[in-house]
Amino acid sequence: MRAFVLKGEPLTVKIDFTANHYPKSVILFAVFFYVRYGVSYRDLEEIMAERGVEIDHATLNRWVVRFSPLIAANAQGRKRKTVLANGRNLYQGSW
Repeated sequence: MRAFVLKGEPLTVKIDFTANHYPKSVILFAVFFYVRYGVSYRDLEEIMAERGVEIDHATLNRWVVRFSPLIAANAQGRKRKTVLANGRNLYQGSW
């Protein structure tokens, strides 16, 4: 399920969406919405229904449990390193 790239590149996680009934964009939207806004699964079920996606709250729970750690690991791998310059933290390469 995961693939890590270590040679000179940031640590990235490849997320496999092939075994799911719904498209990748629907899954990512639901997971990001849940994590970002902290709504309940039943509220998220209603929000998705307003957007034309009929899905059960239990499926949303499974997606969050399965994909949120992988998305977080991917985001951590893409974060740029910080360096201390002149007593301030600056992003490397942003000056």
